[in-house]
Order: sequence, then C-alpha cells, then structure tokens
Amino acid sequence: MSTQQPEMTPRAAWALILAASAILMITMGARLTTGLFLSPINTATGLGIASISFAMAVAQLLWGASQPIFGAVADKYGPGRVLVLGGLMLAAGTAATPFVDTQWGLILTMGVLSAAGAGAGSFSILIGATAQRLPASRRAFASGFINAGGSFGQFVFAPLMQAIIAGAGWVWAMLTMAAATLLTIPLSWPLRGKKPGVPAAPSAPAGSAASAAPAAPAAPAASMTLTEQLRVAMRDRSYLYLHAGFFTCGFHIAFLVTHLPGEVALCGLPANVSATALALIGLFNILGSLSAGALSSRYRMKHLLAIIYFARAIIIVGYLLAPKTAWTFYIMAALLGFTWLATVPPTAGLVGKLFGMRYLATLFGLTLLSHQIGGFFGAWLGGLAFVKSGDYTWMWYADILLALAAALVNLPIREQSPRAVAGLSPAKG
Repeated sequence: MSTQQPEMTPRAAWALILAASAILMITMGARLTTGLFLSPINTATGLGIASISFAMAVAQLLWGASQPIFGAVADKYGPGRVLVLGGLMLAAGTAATPFVDTQWGLILTMGVLSAAGAGAGSFSILIGATAQRLPASRRAFASGFINAGGSFGQFVFAPLMQAIIAGAGWVWAMLTMAAATLLTIPLSWPLRGKKPGVPAAPSAPAGSAASAAPAAPAAPAASMTLTEQLRVAMRDRSYLYLHAGFFTCGFHIAFLVTHLPGEVALCGLPANVSATALALIGLFNILGSLSAGALSSRYRMKHLLAIIYFARAIIIVGYLLAPKTAWTFYIMAALLGFTWLATVPPTAGLVGKLFGMRYLATLFGLTLLSHQIGGFFGAWLGGLAFVKSGDYTWMWYADILLALAAALVNLPIREQSPRAVAGLSPAKG
C-alpha cells in the first residue's frame, strides 16, 4: 500500500483546517467555561461546591474516555458521522443542565452527555482527521492552528457567557451555549468520509534493540490491525511517558477551569475578573499553540514539552508570591495561557512519529484519556480542598510538583531531531 498522500489544493487544505478549527472553537468554548457556572448552579440548587465539582470532574473524565472510542469509530468509518453525533449530544446535554437539580442529574447532563459530545468533536478526532488528509509537511502547522481554534473559543465564550449570566441569568447562558454547539454539525461537512490508505507505523516492542533506538520516520504496516497497534503502543515506554506528562496537563487545566472563579472570589475580586482571566488564557494560548505547532517542525518535541511543563511550575510559584490583585490574575492568565494547550501539537506529533497516521485518532485519544484522568482529579480534589481547608493552597502546591515531574518524564522519550529526519545530521535520542 502506498504511503503517498493524495494531492490537495491549498484552498481545500485551508477549508479542512478552518472547519476543524471552528469545530474545536465551539466544543472547547463550551468545555472551558464551565467553571463560570459552578457558583450559579450552587446558588440555584444548593447542592454544594463539592457535589457540583464532582459532576464537573466526571465531565473531565468522560471527555477523555470518549475520545479513543470516538477516535476508533472515526478511524474505521470516517469522522463526519462522529462529529454530527457529538454536536447533537453536546447541545442536548447543555440545554438539559438548567432543568436538573440533583447531583445525579448534573452527572448525566454535564458529566456524561455534554462531555461525551464535546469529546466527539475534540482534538483526537479533528487532528487525526486532518493529519490523514494533509501532507506531512503541513501536519505540525495544522495541529497548532486547530489547537489555537480551541483557545479562541475560550477567549470568545468566557466573557460572553459571563455577560449573559450577569444580564439574563445562568439558564439563558446555558441555552445560548447549547444553540451555539449545533453549529458544529454543518461545519463537519469538509471532514466527511473516510480517508483510506494511511498505514500504521510498526513499533518495536519495548525493551528491544529497536525500541531503544531513536524513533525513525513512520514506515508502512498496512496489515497491522488496531488491536495489534494498541498492544505495541502499550509496551512502548515513550508512549507511556507521554501519558504521564499529559496526566499533569489535565490536572492543571481542569483545576483552573473549574476553580479559578472560586480563587478570584476568595481574593475579594468581582466575577468579571475570572471571566477576563479565562479569556486571556484563551487569547494567549492562540499564540502558544501556533508557536508550538511551528516549533515542533524545527526542534525535538519532547524538549518543547519539558520546557512548557517547567514554565508552568515557575508561573504558579510566581502567582503564589504575588499580591492577589486583578492584574496578578491577568498576568498569570497571560503567561499560563501561552502554555495552556500548547502541549497538544507536540504530543500529537510525537504519537504520529512513533506510530504513524493510520490510528492517530485512537492513539492520541488514549493520551487524552490520561489527560482527563488528571482532569478528573484536578476538578474534584479542588472542590474537596475548598470544603476541607477553605482555600486552594494545597492544590497549587500539588500543581507545582506535578508540573516539575511532567517536565522530567518527557526527557527520556525517544525521538529523532527534525534535522536527522531530513538527513541533515546524525540521529540522537
């Protein structure tokens, strides 16, 4: 089977990238503004911060768990149907949330239906679908551009939802969000159909001589089934290191998305400060995502990941030492925003380097599951920390330690340098 990608005109390529980016803008905008609803839901239902945080933590977990499942379906049948189903689920779950008043109801609407719907229109499906259709030279840029679309969604929806909450109430804000998510259905049109002929890359079993060598460019393995590829991947230490680092990323993001409004309130600042901070995170992550996508084609992606995680630890230390003013939150948001989801392009790129494009949606979806297991604990433990101690101090400390650990765990990943792949220099691990 040929590994050549079919020719695609620049217009068709841009239509594909822009559609995927717009879908992610909406689904991530819906996901990354849920923290703004925590206090209003608590006021309306009286369920308590810990109970609502648990429902939001389930949403973090289900968003991750759904992606390898939907990724496998997209790999087999094409992403179009998955994206349409996801849009319907996300809209239904979001619209139903204001009409439930129990923890189990929130778990069903926010934690299962909305989260799974957002997962069906998220990174693994969208990046996998575009990577299979684009030439290798454009994949890193496309990954960064699509990822930036998710950040733009946070930039747009955070202040919009806060304005609607303040003006018309949180119920109307939820219903507005539900209506917006239906736009993902027509946007899925350029991504319809299955793209055949994208082979998987064989990977040597962990511990073998080939496994110890630097990753080589993906080679054809047309006969490898998904089950066989999963067995190979789960024995690969580099792939497992990616999972460990991404766990920390999920912990960090879910904690902040869910509990940043609560941290702002503890500092005696108005709610619009948290909305502005979330918007700034999204705005600056557009720059971070595009930078990560561009740098991933020039430098080892494992080094980019280590730098990103280390930077997060330093930023959190700086926040803890700074006076708690509105500008402190804005500066922290801008700095964290640059690293926010900038981990996605190099992580997806490393999965593609290790195993090829054929099952990228599934394999990258599994790393996102690890990301969201971390997200579950970030959202849930944040609520428990607040109930037990009255603030989030211990969560900030945990975030710093996990970020440092993630920086270190990415360094042993086997990866050829871009120059070595291009034949310009010898390969190094």
